Amino acid sequence: MRSTSVDSKRLDLAGTRDFTKPGAGTARRQRVTAYGRSLLGDLWDAAVPDAGREQTGVALAAVGSLARGDSGPLSDYDLVLVHDGRTLNTADVTALADRIWYPIWDTGVRLDHSVRTLGECRAVASGDLAAAVGLLDMEWIAGDPILVAGVRQSIAHDWRANARKRLPELGESLQQRHERHGSLADTIEPDLKEGSGGLRDMAVLRALTAAWLTDRPHGQVDVAYDELLDVRDALHVATGRGRDRLGREDQDAVAALLGKPDSDALLTGVVESARVISFALEGTLRRASQSQRARTLRVGPRRPVLAPLGYGLYQHDGEVVLGPRFNPTGSQLLLLRAARVAARRGLPLAPTTVVNLTSDLQPLPTPWPGEIRDAFVDLLATGPGLVQVWEALDQAGVIGQWIPEWRAVRSRPQRNAVHRHTVDRHIIETVVQACRLRGDVARADLLLIAALLHDIGKIAGVLDHAVEGAPVAANITRRLGFAADDVDVIELLVREHLTLVDSATRRDPQDPQTVQTLVGAVEERPDILELLTALTEADAIAAGPKAWTSWRAGLVADLSARATKALADRRMPRVEPTTSADQLSAAALHDVAVGAAHVEVVATPSGARIEIADRDRLGLFADSAGLLSAYGLVVRSARVRTVDGVALNTWDVESPQGELPATADLVRGIQQLAAGDRSPLRALDRKRRESAVDAGLTTRATVVPGASGDATVIEVRSQDRPGLLRDIGMTFARFTLAVRSAHVATYGGQSLDTFYVTAAGGQPVSPPQVAQVIAALIDACDGAAPSAG
Repeated sequence: MRSTSVDSKRLDLAGTRDFTKPGAGTARRQRVTAYGRSLLGDLWDAAVPDAGREQTGVALAAVGSLARGDSGPLSDYDLVLVHDGRTLNTADVTALADRIWYPIWDTGVRLDHSVRTLGECRAVASGDLAAAVGLLDMEWIAGDPILVAGVRQSIAHDWRANARKRLPELGESLQQRHERHGSLADTIEPDLKEGSGGLRDMAVLRALTAAWLTDRPHGQVDVAYDELLDVRDALHVATGRGRDRLGREDQDAVAALLGKPDSDALLTGVVESARVISFALEGTLRRASQSQRARTLRVGPRRPVLAPLGYGLYQHDGEVVLGPRFNPTGSQLLLLRAARVAARRGLPLAPTTVVNLTSDLQPLPTPWPGEIRDAFVDLLATGPGLVQVWEALDQAGVIGQWIPEWRAVRSRPQRNAVHRHTVDRHIIETVVQACRLRGDVARADLLLIAALLHDIGKIAGVLDHAVEGAPVAANITRRLGFAADDVDVIELLVREHLTLVDSATRRDPQDPQTVQTLVGAVEERPDILELLTALTEADAIAAGPKAWTSWRAGLVADLSARATKALADRRMPRVEPTTSADQLSAAALHDVAVGAAHVEVVATPSGARIEIADRDRLGLFADSAGLLSAYGLVVRSARVRTVDGVALNTWDVESPQGELPATADLVRGIQQLAAGDRSPLRALDRKRRESAVDAGLTTRATVVPGASGDATVIEVRSQDRPGLLRDIGMTFARFTLAVRSAHVATYGGQSLDTFYVTAAGGQPVSPPQVAQVIAALIDACDGAAPSAG
């Protein structure tokens, strides 16, 4: 037998014309597998001519792809010669093995072989996790079928019996293998077998099911596995070698064989399949761990432990789930809130919860309602936890529903040495980095949206993705419901998102013309320069360490500082919230006249709008903010105005617990606080202790010079948290400063607040006192100073 005859036969059986036909892959692998088993059967007959295939006490078995029936054209053979240790002596078993192995080697087929008894198989499986997973697939080829069945059953029994011990080992082994071979989703030359999301991960999925701890996903993951097998088969045929790494030099040939338009389309398909398998494996491992914990901890029947998270959501066994008897009714707002809650806590959404939240999902109108847009931005502002939650929503098809343009960049490879991720994963990493930098800008929401859309133009056939992506980003932002001015800013940021780094690294940052070019690119607006600087850093860090070296960072910072200095006298105008007497209702005027606070609570799609009118006094703003927070309400925006000694505060709030406070309770609470009774704030004190402030977001408090002729205007940027606005208000009260008017807004988890404050007699605050107030505000926002009672 010539050394190439077997491989040539297997390649002939694989064929080259049926790779693009639906369902041809399964038939192809069945042909190759049947040929391999027939060949081995013939070798067995030649090695054991007298007893034939029914020899008792000894058998030839296959593991790996030959056992599973998915052999590639040039896959190696993983064989085990099993014997009972009694029928044949050691010398006879060795001689039989030689009569089988040597002819296989002579054919040139790669062979992984072993000779073992039942006890030795069990011992190897006990000590070698990879061997255990492989032996679970053992299939009879020739000889004693009962012996092989006994070995397979014993291995499966041991696997199930030791599942508690083996599960952590399996997780650690997976992590080590993935670190060695990388991820198919992040590699230009992926290892189809060993990489994360590869063929071997599917074997682990089957092994988890064999442990009887959980079932694995079916349907989509099986399709993804078949697609990876098709790529492997094409790689074997195109190269004439049984390799598993899809090298750059082979990608065009493999793409042509599979009928793909180019190698990028090929890699996109590989990445999408790998992501499905990785996502399925991650969820199955989690299910198995939960099942094992339940078996270990349960003593008799017990109810599930549910920790409330608000909005009808709970934390259960390391996941976010819907509460019992809760009907989501296809709510987009609830889906976004659930995703936000999960991402903020670094928890996954339970698969059943994802299904319940996304089934019968109501389509969004154009433009999106404000509460939906705000919830979407809040999701983007969740930091590193966004990655796994976004992937869950993407796998469920939700992201493509929200942003149809996302499908064109999904799983798309980047053949650039500085990039470590596909286009869509790089985008999400940029959003995560932008979240970290949102304290550097006034409009965190615009920064996060720009980060999400900055590479939306990186699609097939596009030469300048920034220029061509800008109008696409504008259309998306318009659909999301942003104002026209905000849409223009996003379009500019996407179009110019490479301008700062290119100018800093390719031109002289100290040249005035370089500075003027940058100033012109941001339309001479300091706020856009802030956004562009943060976006540039987020984009570069997300790309990888090669894109954001200390040298690049220094050049970008220097050029940005020079442009900021050039724009020092260009300030965006501040419009002070005002009101007039005729805007106060007759009921409000009556209540205030008789010395009582007036409160109106009006339900809105996102929560409620609460109006509080009362005789203006020192600390009223702080008391109102603290009282709302004590009731568990989350302030989205607020306006504070005074007219003729009457303060009118309008609060737009969310109610995570689903209940709004009664008007009478709010009136009573304000009156108690005005009398010095702090009992209405006891719940707030508890919430403050339980909440954790994001240490990565730096508080900034600054005076806005020239913004008002008769008041001092102070802008505060800080991480939003329970009691924040009360702490700010009490700081002003400690310095006997009156809040004449204010505009409060929350963008992406950051509170951006502008206060018009006056000293005694309605005069602006003196410069020495301003310095003290600024320091005190920063301490109060960071939780360093106790709130005054």
